[in-house]
Amino acid sequence: PSSRRKLRMHKDVDRSLTGRIGRVTGRVGPGTIGEVMLPFRGGTSAFHAHPFDKESVFAVGDEVLVIYFEPPQTVYVDELPDVLRHE
Repeated sequence: PSSRRKLRMHKDVDRSLTGRIGRVTGRVGPGTIGEVMLPFRGGTSAFHAHPFDKESVFAVGDEVLVIYFEPPQTVYVDELPDVLRHE
């Protein structure tokens, strides 16, 4: 019976950065690797960033919302909803 058992490899989803607000430090857009600074492990770290919808463009200085974190250093971001803006 154990020989018939299928071993499935499930990629653990790391949600530690999902929902975090970051600031763009390198333009994020389709076909480019942008950069976002995020609070991480008691400090602030730079992460490679891509638009979650594969179309949006975010300029340096924009605040963005992390939708998905792909370890070790890549995040997929979207526009920060008005309700979360600090303005």
